[in-house]
Amino acid sequence: MEVKRNPTRPSRIATLEIRYQTVTIQPPQNRAKKEQLTPITLQAILVAEVDPPTEVEPISWLLLTTLEITSLEDVKTYVQWYCYRWLIERYHYVLKSGCGIEKLQLETAQRLEMALATYSIVAWRLLWLTYLARCSPDASCEQVLETHEWQILYATIHHQLYPHTSPPTLAEVVNWIARLGGFLGRKGDGSPGVKVLWRGLSRLHDLVQGWLICQSLVVN
Repeated sequence: MEVKRNPTRPSRIATLEIRYQTVTIQPPQNRAKKEQLTPITLQAILVAEVDPPTEVEPISWLLLTTLEITSLEDVKTYVQWYCYRWLIERYHYVLKSGCGIEKLQLETAQRLEMALATYSIVAWRLLWLTYLARCSPDASCEQVLETHEWQILYATIHHQLYPHTSPPTLAEVVNWIARLGGFLGRKGDGSPGVKVLWRGLSRLHDLVQGWLICQSLVVN
């Protein structure tokens, strides 16, 4: 399993040992009769890292599930699902911290629901853009931006038209978007976070809308 890097550890490939067993959990004795609680049968999956590096905390998970296990492939699938937990947590972090969904002052549940639907798409795009730039930094930026979008972005940052025939890379446009959002890119600043990328994408959207309006006025 690939363990993603974080501020306290580098990325690595972890070798895992997996064991599983059906278990029955008894209810607390002091509540079983009073609340008519019955035992619960679950599948227990123990995941342990084999020969981890000495400088990191080894992976050690005990997962409990009501899902049926009929083969080792089932177990691998459930462990993989659990691995998505961090990505899901990151998505909600982007939704709350990057998009500021909790700061919205909306008066009705319907408006909040509509805003949440819109911001969820924005949060997904922010997360997708961030991870795609890390996994494929040299890929073409046209995987995520239209030609006119990255050209407007380049012109805004560099105050000139793009001088090359091939489009810039994903890593380059993410850096430019972050700069639009206030990222300074100093030596010790690290990679841009979701907050500056959110601000940068918001500003880029406004710039693109302004350009499209000007284009329509010129044509008409």
